Amino acid sequence: MYDIIVVGAGPAGLSAAYAAASRGAKVLVIEKDDGIGINVRTSGATWVNDMKKFGIDKEFFNVIRRIKIYSPSNHAVINDEYERACILDVRRVYQYLAQKAIEKGAEIILKSNVDKCLRENNRVIGVKAKNLNRDLEFKSRLVIDASGFNSIIAREVGFAAWKRYGVGAEYECYVDNIEKDSLILMVGKHYSPAGYSWIFPLDEHRVRIGVGIGRPESREEPLSLLNNIIKKRYKPLDELGKIEPIELHYGFIPNDGMRERLVYDGLMLVGDSAGYSNPLVLEGIRYAINFGRIAGEVGTKALVDGCNVSSLKEYEDECKKVKNRIDMAIRVQNRWLSLDDKGWDNEISIINDLEIDEFIDFLRADFTVEKMLRLAINHPKTIVRQLFRLVAGY
Repeated sequence: MYDIIVVGAGPAGLSAAYAAASRGAKVLVIEKDDGIGINVRTSGATWVNDMKKFGIDKEFFNVIRRIKIYSPSNHAVINDEYERACILDVRRVYQYLAQKAIEKGAEIILKSNVDKCLRENNRVIGVKAKNLNRDLEFKSRLVIDASGFNSIIAREVGFAAWKRYGVGAEYECYVDNIEKDSLILMVGKHYSPAGYSWIFPLDEHRVRIGVGIGRPESREEPLSLLNNIIKKRYKPLDELGKIEPIELHYGFIPNDGMRERLVYDGLMLVGDSAGYSNPLVLEGIRYAINFGRIAGEVGTKALVDGCNVSSLKEYEDECKKVKNRIDMAIRVQNRWLSLDDKGWDNEISIINDLEIDEFIDFLRADFTVEKMLRLAINHPKTIVRQLFRLVAGY
């Protein structure tokens, strides 16, 4: 019998396990893959200050000082004197988070696929899993669903599958030429019919090149598009010299906004199961670690009260503090998805006029009405005022 079972050893699940074990809870993490971080499902773009706050230092990421954005007939370059954006060594970060949880007493079992939850009197009391040819059953006082996009336990208790989501394919590659401190985004129909493409550097010769597509807006296969843009060397891939894939990464991320409910009797949802990713660039690891830790803290406190909805509500309330920002970002994303190539060319011209702080706020989906009002005042072009009304909901 465990106090807390965590389903999934991604950043949210491992962070929840770390926080709960740190407070004395008996914690089991169940992971379906052969190892922690073995199958990479994220491009690793995030923010330096957030990572440092979580104890993830420079040895785990490559710092970005320049962001380049290309559309079919335009481009913008935004330079940053500060260390704000970064690209994670994803596998190494996940294994670091696992080590921290283990040091605090959490147990981890691998290659175990959770397929059902155990329920009693309409509350979750554990899970069933398969490990090779063995059927396993584990009971607990609380289950934390960190199973990612598939939301295995959440769907077992009646939460809906995601209707809008992103699907991405990415090669980690050797290239001859790359600016190590430059992150590159590419927008327009030949890069992605409903999304964007990217080049994220890890060091002087290693990069991640990927394509993300929004569903249901497009049914295109991202791997086919990725192979095509590499073959045709659309700008700026023509500047990279030799491109040789080393790994293929493939993943899904919800793009439906945060779920209305994140807790149930005996159950909490974290990470992609909860849906708190940033819709603009579909990055969510900072939210996953932060809210994962909050889930572990609140879940451990709730053990004395039976882990019912009322005792877990503190976690849901904390998560809902960013829900409005995510909803605003979805409105901007919907506008971006409607742009044709000429529209993107115009959008890039607007981005070129922004200050770095304004642009970073946009990428982070760090929207407030006050910030958007300053943006509209400082940049009186009609399109910026339209964005203000869009974000503010006017």
